[in-house]
Amino acid sequence: MSAEAPDPALFDRIVNLSKRRGFVFQSAEIYGGFRSTYDYGPLGVLLLRNVKDAWWRSMVQLRHDVVGLDASVLSPPQVWQASGHLANFSDPLVDCTNCNARHRLDKLDDPTTCPTCDTSGTFTEAREFNLMFKTQAGPVADTAADVYLRPETAQGMFINFANVLTTSRKKPPFGIAQIGKSFRNEITPGNFVFRTREFEQMEMEFFVPPSDSPHWYEYWCEERMNWYLDLGMDPAKIRLRAHGDDELSHYSSGTSDVEYLFPWGWDELEGIANRGDFDLTQHANASGEKLDFFDPASNERYTPHVIEPAAGATRTAMAFLMAAYDEETVNDDTRTVLRLDPRLAPYKIAVLPFSKKDTLTPTAHEIFDIVKGRWMSDYDETQSIGKRYARQDEVGTPYCITVDFETLEDRAVTVRERDSREQDRVSIDQLESYLAERLP
Repeated sequence: MSAEAPDPALFDRIVNLSKRRGFVFQSAEIYGGFRSTYDYGPLGVLLLRNVKDAWWRSMVQLRHDVVGLDASVLSPPQVWQASGHLANFSDPLVDCTNCNARHRLDKLDDPTTCPTCDTSGTFTEAREFNLMFKTQAGPVADTAADVYLRPETAQGMFINFANVLTTSRKKPPFGIAQIGKSFRNEITPGNFVFRTREFEQMEMEFFVPPSDSPHWYEYWCEERMNWYLDLGMDPAKIRLRAHGDDELSHYSSGTSDVEYLFPWGWDELEGIANRGDFDLTQHANASGEKLDFFDPASNERYTPHVIEPAAGATRTAMAFLMAAYDEETVNDDTRTVLRLDPRLAPYKIAVLPFSKKDTLTPTAHEIFDIVKGRWMSDYDETQSIGKRYARQDEVGTPYCITVDFETLEDRAVTVRERDSREQDRVSIDQLESYLAERLP
């Protein structure tokens, strides 16, 4: 267990940075904002895409036993009836009769005291609140047209199990991976983009022979933990916590959460669950279709068990922002730097002409044309070079390329590295190979 303590002040710094530098904006801000929804700005959309790309590369591209899927966001009630969401996907809700605040009972430190007004014994009886978003498909709003926005991406993979099995020619153990939007009508959204009603998930369902499920559960717990560490998470601020018996879902024989030490304390980034054969069995029974596998080698027919690593893309992006945030004193000034792994950095390179003089612009554009096809790059010619370096440090850009007046004479540029601030003089004809050795 880590001895690290939460840093509450970091939360405000990250929220401020996100708005000021264009990572995350409040949705519908010009109309006063729409609670619990956020828009990802020019840098945020790049960071989020890089997080998802890193996950996809690890989970699909580099493996022969996992394939991808992009299932529909809208689903008929039968899907959610079979999965148990219509009956059981709910949170216990209590209202304070003193201040009218509403809380999730399972998230209260003291189930008898309202944290808003600090009074005791003022809660109503708990009632279950279903988190599903419902709408209607078609022009007539009646119960026959009811459809639901998915609260998770998993069910699309379960109901497509037979389709993928047939078309991909895979056999257990194999997985189906998906990245996509999910929607939950959260009672108490909060902590910036950590808990919102619209969010993105990165999930994979790994189908295995029943007897092999304990092995694969342990495998994916280790594999997923290593993914975060490989991308730069501080080992002291991330942990794998196994659920106690009282936390397990009725169908799960084992669940562990990858947790990060956020400013408010330890909280979940990802869950890895051994779901057994619950999901395939439920959908097979409800639909009347076979969702099993016949193994000709053993002459055995079985319903695969499922190991599910399920991560939140949006909360993971925020965790990487927090993990990378650093402040240091340089020449009596405070320098803010995002020490993001280059694979996650929104911009890999910034091209900075030393001045806006027309004599430098053509060469600066030439440099930008060299790098932009291979790496996401920025071009910035406003303010002093020092302020532009500081701006790129603050958004995590690993390398800045400065085009100066000497460049016109020696056909070389200055390449500055973000973390060390060391600078190399590199000839233009060697620039791409120089960067290729250092960037993904």
